[in-house]
Amino acid sequence: MTTAERRFTTGTPIANAGAVPASHPRPVDPTAWPDIAAIPRASRVRTTLTKALVRRALAQLPLRARFAGAPDVGKGGPLIDVHDPAAFHARIGTEGLVGFGESYMAGEWDAPDLVAALTVLAGHAAELIPAPLQRLRTLWAPRHPHTERNTPDGSRANISRHYDLSNDLFALFLDDTLTYSSAVFRGFPASQDLLEAAQHRKIDRLLDLADVGEGTRLLEIGTGWGELALRAAARGARVTSLTLSREQRDLAVERVRAAGLGDRVSIELCDYREASGTYDAVVSVEMIEAVGAEFWPVYFGALDQRLAPGGRLALQAITMPHDRMLASRDTFTWIHKYVFPGGLIPSTDAIEETARDHTALRLARRDAFGAHYAETLRLWRERFTERADEVAALGFDEVFHRLWTFYLAYSEAGFRSGYLDVQQYLFTKPHPETQDGR
Repeated sequence: MTTAERRFTTGTPIANAGAVPASHPRPVDPTAWPDIAAIPRASRVRTTLTKALVRRALAQLPLRARFAGAPDVGKGGPLIDVHDPAAFHARIGTEGLVGFGESYMAGEWDAPDLVAALTVLAGHAAELIPAPLQRLRTLWAPRHPHTERNTPDGSRANISRHYDLSNDLFALFLDDTLTYSSAVFRGFPASQDLLEAAQHRKIDRLLDLADVGEGTRLLEIGTGWGELALRAAARGARVTSLTLSREQRDLAVERVRAAGLGDRVSIELCDYREASGTYDAVVSVEMIEAVGAEFWPVYFGALDQRLAPGGRLALQAITMPHDRMLASRDTFTWIHKYVFPGGLIPSTDAIEETARDHTALRLARRDAFGAHYAETLRLWRERFTERADEVAALGFDEVFHRLWTFYLAYSEAGFRSGYLDVQQYLFTKPHPETQDGR
């Protein structure tokens, strides 16, 4: 789906997007959202089987699923309210978990506490599909489109579909640093007024890990909107920052210029594979998730090549359990279709094995802080919800609003359940004469 397909296409923004009850959604624009507007055709046998499998899975969980015209299912807990069971089962029966997300986008089900309901599902992800069907995943699960491989051209297209949506959209729910990765808080619960300081705490910790200071030659892989580059330059570093997003680059360049740091920071529209030069330190924040498993060795090889002997690499990465990564790595998911095409969250095993087997980098430290990401996402989601009118005024319709709400809640639930985690890594590159242990 292109940027244009995600926008409301009639030219008239929808006021108060998301405020209409899900049981009475507005008509969906079939041009912008063809797979949401049309309920997929499913045979009676498939629908009946899907209904049985769904009820069997939900019956074992600590939640309550309400299906119009049928008894509730589940052991009690957060409510999932299915307004249109026929459409819900047709979508899941034909598209699996992609259909589950699309059914939410269509307003066919809702949850008073969406995060709580999704947290239960995330915490039992390995149990939702019966073991025999799990073993046959390659036969029924959709696979990644070949066009979304993270080749240099594919990566540019994939990154653009998310990060080039609109700088104004991201500014509506991020804090003033425009930092789109996990913050590090002093304590919980977190609040909006503490988010900016928490983002600076995260950035400073990464810069400290990489020993960035006066005169450091720093390479950043994945610019975001430039806050880390600005903070490194304020320490006296010389920063080269790479991004594939034109919108991010344009705004990051403006921010660097406004800060008077143009002589210390260069923002380049460049793939990590095309980088050149040698640096004392490399920092990459939540970039590896967009690389794709087949290119992990290339990514770490590029970091290794750019880093001078004696240099330090600080890496922040979202991770998932290794067994779940192996089971799902080839599956095309709702997140791939609507949010992060071509992405794959690695495991800590995958990161450390790739660095060990393909580089001279040595793991020096790893720290996990998944609970901080759950709080970061909660603050983003709450602000996005509060500013629904402004999202609509930018031209994004009700379906997009539900998409983005589901994405933020789905991600938060992953961290709250422990299915997802986030790590800060320090890798070092020894001098050649020390690599043999002398």
